[in-house]
Amino acid sequence: MLERIYRFLDELGEVGVLTGDFFRYLVRRPFEGRLLLDQLEAVGVKSVNVVNLTAIFSGMVLALQMGQFLAKFGAKIYVSRIMGLSLLREMGPVLSALMVAARVGAGITAELGTMKVTEQIDAMRSLATSPVKKLVVPRVLATIIMMPVLTVLADAVGLFGGLVIAVTQLGVSADYFYSSLIQNAQLGDLFSGLGKSVFFGFEIAIIACAKGLSATGGADGVGRATTSAVVAASITVLISDFFLTKFFLSI
Repeated sequence: MLERIYRFLDELGEVGVLTGDFFRYLVRRPFEGRLLLDQLEAVGVKSVNVVNLTAIFSGMVLALQMGQFLAKFGAKIYVSRIMGLSLLREMGPVLSALMVAARVGAGITAELGTMKVTEQIDAMRSLATSPVKKLVVPRVLATIIMMPVLTVLADAVGLFGGLVIAVTQLGVSADYFYSSLIQNAQLGDLFSGLGKSVFFGFEIAIIACAKGLSATGGADGVGRATTSAVVAASITVLISDFFLTKFFLSI
């Protein structure tokens, strides 16, 4: 038990130190624009399909479940109001973050972990090149930038999936679905989800980078680090979502 606590505190300290290094090197020249663009593609563009696929079926399931429940009270016409707020505030950013944690987080950890166990990281340090500047900053910054973009896409695709179910299964007209959603959803609901996504992006990337840079033990160690990174990032997203929800509801 004590060993697990020590290990947790040690890993938490590694993430804290890496966070400080990230902000220190973030404002230090030269700015790696090309590396950032490559990571924006790797993190954002290549994650669009999996995020949209998750979002559209989640929106459809959400509309179907809520529609069936509200139909008992003759209120199925209000399905767009409830599912719209659920997607904008919670499901859009959280589901997007979990998909990014599974895909991008695992990729970052595996990539950096492989570089670590093959001593490429040590080679960079011997050439007076900072691994944080070259490897960590572009990946973390790209994830922070792309998470809100992916969240907006997930919201739109999820709402479209809900619209399809509302029209085909619940008998709600598309015009009423849209007008009811617009009347009740506010910009604050959208910005709440986008604000969460920024924090989620940072958490996923910094944990993945920390796990990758601390990987040891060859290919087996890289595999363990990758699994640990995905689990840790997903749990962190879900825990922080509670506190972020309380924060955004209070402002």
